[in-house]
Amino acid sequence: MEKHKASLATQLRLGSSHPFGGLRSYIPLGGGEERIYRELRSALPVVDAAIGKLVRLCCGFRVKCRQEERLREFLQTVPCGRGQQGIDAFLAAYLDSLLTYGRAVGELVVANERLRAVCWGDVTALEVREGENALVPELWGPDSQGKMCRLPWQELLLFTTLNPEPEHPYGVSLLRGMPFLADILLKIYNTIGVNWERAGNVRYSVVCRPDEGMDPAQARERGSQIAAEWSRAMEDGKNGMVRDFVAVGDVQIRVIGGETPVLDSEVPVRQILEQLIAKTGLPPFLLGLSWSTTERMSAQQADLLTSELWAIRRAVEPAIRKICRTFLVLEGLDPAVEIEWDEISLQDMAETARAELYAAQAAKLKAEN
Repeated sequence: MEKHKASLATQLRLGSSHPFGGLRSYIPLGGGEERIYRELRSALPVVDAAIGKLVRLCCGFRVKCRQEERLREFLQTVPCGRGQQGIDAFLAAYLDSLLTYGRAVGELVVANERLRAVCWGDVTALEVREGENALVPELWGPDSQGKMCRLPWQELLLFTTLNPEPEHPYGVSLLRGMPFLADILLKIYNTIGVNWERAGNVRYSVVCRPDEGMDPAQARERGSQIAAEWSRAMEDGKNGMVRDFVAVGDVQIRVIGGETPVLDSEVPVRQILEQLIAKTGLPPFLLGLSWSTTERMSAQQADLLTSELWAIRRAVEPAIRKICRTFLVLEGLDPAVEIEWDEISLQDMAETARAELYAAQAAKLKAEN
């Protein structure tokens, strides 16, 4: 039993008894881009929703092999950690990391010569370096002392990059190019919040002009009395009491900043959102933005989005195939396996059925003539 527990130790999830062990073992990666991307998703719900929809649209596949039933049962019940089970849960987290950071990492947990679990890791705590073979990058992670070292079982690791660049082994995040526009958008939102907070907590300017020939000391005393009465009336208003304010003489009361016009934020906010949503490739109405009463997805938009989804699928397919082949090899079975992705349906089903009906009617008329 003790041997079985020791064999389940993973490379990507180190146990630590210290409650804040991550502070001493944290190593920044990529100039802090990862932290910016996390904050960007937290600050802009539309960006977070876009990544979530892309993940759900990309998931869903079937496997074909000689021992299809055993492999399918394994994929449905394999533990993934964090209370998740099934390859779909692993794929969703894997895709989420791939789209957010431009890279994703996973691990095959082997015990007693059997594939027991598949888990994903935190790419922000790892380094990717070129190994002896330029085609196979090496993953480095912190050890128990927080020192970066090469992970010993590289063959059990899964690593995928999104649109990698030639100068470094890291991928490109889907959110690259968004921080500048997101900063402007957040400034607009923050200003709107400040203006509404000021509208609910109005500040007044009370101007009392003394009569001609009034003694300065008497004018000062009258001003103090007016200020005190006005403050008392405002305090009673906050407590739900109604108090009249009566002043004698030339007294003028104005709201501070009341004459300042409120800037129209609809146009700049929409312009920035258009840029952010264009980066994701999703139509605006899929994110709840109805900018047109007749807005719908055209066939061209559906084709472009479908091509983007298939590109993401092709990026993660090697990792899925490696999981399936590892399970089959360790079980002593034929490792040949094919991945069949579910069809992506973005069009209106009624319109699709009507188009198929018209095509069938045209074919029938052509055959009769």
